[in-house]
Amino acid sequence: METEAFAGCGPLLRPADAAQKPLRQLVFEHLRAHGQLPRVQVAKDLGVSPASVTTITSELIESALLEEVQTPRQADTGRGRPAVALRVRPGAHHVIGIKLSDRRHTAVIADLSGQVVASAAAQREIRPLSRAQLLDDVEALMRDVCAEAGLTPGDLCGMGLGIPGFIDGETRTVLWSPILQGRDTEIASALARRLGMPVEIDNDANLLTLAELWFGVGRTISDFAVVTIEQGVGMGFVINQRLYRGARGVGMELGHAKVHLDGALCRCGQRGCLEAYVADYALVREARTALNLPDMEDRSVSVLLEGLLRQAKSGNPAAHSIFRRAGRYLALALANVSNLFDPELIILSGERMRYDYLYANETLREMNTMTLDTGRKPPKVEIHAWGDMVWARGAAALALQSLTEQMLGSARDVAAQ
Repeated sequence: METEAFAGCGPLLRPADAAQKPLRQLVFEHLRAHGQLPRVQVAKDLGVSPASVTTITSELIESALLEEVQTPRQADTGRGRPAVALRVRPGAHHVIGIKLSDRRHTAVIADLSGQVVASAAAQREIRPLSRAQLLDDVEALMRDVCAEAGLTPGDLCGMGLGIPGFIDGETRTVLWSPILQGRDTEIASALARRLGMPVEIDNDANLLTLAELWFGVGRTISDFAVVTIEQGVGMGFVINQRLYRGARGVGMELGHAKVHLDGALCRCGQRGCLEAYVADYALVREARTALNLPDMEDRSVSVLLEGLLRQAKSGNPAAHSIFRRAGRYLALALANVSNLFDPELIILSGERMRYDYLYANETLREMNTMTLDTGRKPPKVEIHAWGDMVWARGAAALALQSLTEQMLGSARDVAAQ
């Protein structure tokens, strides 16, 4: 039976250190990224012998990781054998990705090919959680999304977890998060013991960036930045098609770059952070002062911001000035990203990008004026109004990355064959 070609998922460009991976992992990831390919094309793309590809793919088929599919013919003459391609076998080796936030948790289940088979969400009260409460929330959401997928928790091979805040890349400890009580909280290992599966954890902005790298425009871009604007401000950065985390896993904290000495108080406890001027709670704080709205504590942040935006559009100068001021600070931050890293693309993403911010065009113009004039065009800026589930998809990609390494990353084969 002929089958339609899958779009695939994962980076389409090969990083410079790809040759350090085992050849079977390279073959598998190449097929997953392209959706499906004939063996001869895989050999050509990777620059290895067709015999090596045939041997490896036969092993992967025997292990039920790959399968053969017939491909549509350009002109069906009815003669000869049908064309055969390979693809990652769908419906096997499921992982779960969960993104935690201070308002709404989201989850997806994906199979080894990267296809999402189920999703779920859970609203929560806006209050910091104890570790026990957070673990309970994760387990409850996992069971909900498993029920949606027709799976049991025992069918899952791993979990990727995204959480706002500072995550130690070595110990996988949550150093600080706005949704957690206390500091230096062990989450990943506690979940792994409780749920009986491997758990990977990362900053949520990194996982949104991973979603762009695996499923978005970042699949074909070597170096790009993702700046997220929601309850906080975050940034992820891809260099040579690899997520950059810093030496200890806590790099790229754009929201906590200082833009004003002794400035506004940030929820991290320090003053003058970018987040304290651009994030949701910063705009609400400004609105409370400028518009004298005493009942704001009883209304949701989203409702407040939508109302503030309506007032700005209707000509309220105080409301307009709130957005204008936030836009100027954002322009400063984006110019600094451009000057420091020279990315090909800067993606603005997050819940706030769903709104038609009055300062959007002014911000980009001001960013360009503060970017170094090298005679070349500044980085391209795109606004991606992804929905909530994309964060969880990035968490699933983190789990798939780890699972692939676990299954195929041994040094039995080398890429130079």
